[in-house]
Amino acid sequence: MQPTTSDLLARGTALLAPVLECPSLDAAILLAFSLGVAPVRLRSHPEEPRTAAQLQHYLALVERRAGGEPLAYITGTREFWTLELCVTRDVLVPRPETELLVERALALCSAPAARVLDLGTGSGAIALALAVERPAWQLLAIDASPAALAVARDNARRLAIANVNFAHGNWFSGLPGQRFELVVSNPPYVDARDPALLDLAHEPRQALTPGVDALADLRAIIRAAPDHLHAGAWLALEHGATQAAAVAQELVGRGFGSVRSHRDLGGHERVTEGQWP
Repeated sequence: MQPTTSDLLARGTALLAPVLECPSLDAAILLAFSLGVAPVRLRSHPEEPRTAAQLQHYLALVERRAGGEPLAYITGTREFWTLELCVTRDVLVPRPETELLVERALALCSAPAARVLDLGTGSGAIALALAVERPAWQLLAIDASPAALAVARDNARRLAIANVNFAHGNWFSGLPGQRFELVVSNPPYVDARDPALLDLAHEPRQALTPGVDALADLRAIIRAAPDHLHAGAWLALEHGATQAAAVAQELVGRGFGSVRSHRDLGGHERVTEGQWP
């Protein structure tokens, strides 16, 4: 008997149930992607017949998801802020909690025109979200990975966002004498010994961990930032859920004022900011 859309969805949900909290959601997203249809069609035409080839293609995608591969790498896209970004294995999958960094950046810099720097841009998520909200801002997005920069540039081109420039570099290297009204960054901050890295094996390791010193990159950014900030400018940093106090201490020790941390929707202190006097 020829399988139906409903049959495929049931198979996918059953295979994902042992490993996911919401197997039916991922099963439906993968099925819509596999069939090239809108998700609503799965509900409106549940008895639509499907071929054996469609079943096998779908099950192959489900198997990848069951093996821990992020959904965004399978479908090639991820929603962030108001944008649909293309993602590959060369970049981290943008997280919802990173939207807090976008919110804080918009709140910290009220100038209609400003120069803003995004360090470690990855897919370009933060810089592009800020660029859309503040079309008069001029943003510079830096990354040490040429492959990541290619993804970010492609996202800017596809979304027709013109007020972001991209450059290859390691944090502030290559920016002598350049100063900004705002610097933001979501750098690697996971300890290389953290077992959580096993669950992130599909994502680029260099974007997740700086090594056994989880604060190494955060510290490097904080120490170098004043040479690239105008008076009164802000530095806003995403960090791990237990690192707010340490990041705040680094900021105060470097001479930043108005240092404070903000909680994400999960209740974790996720972003810490400081103002250069």
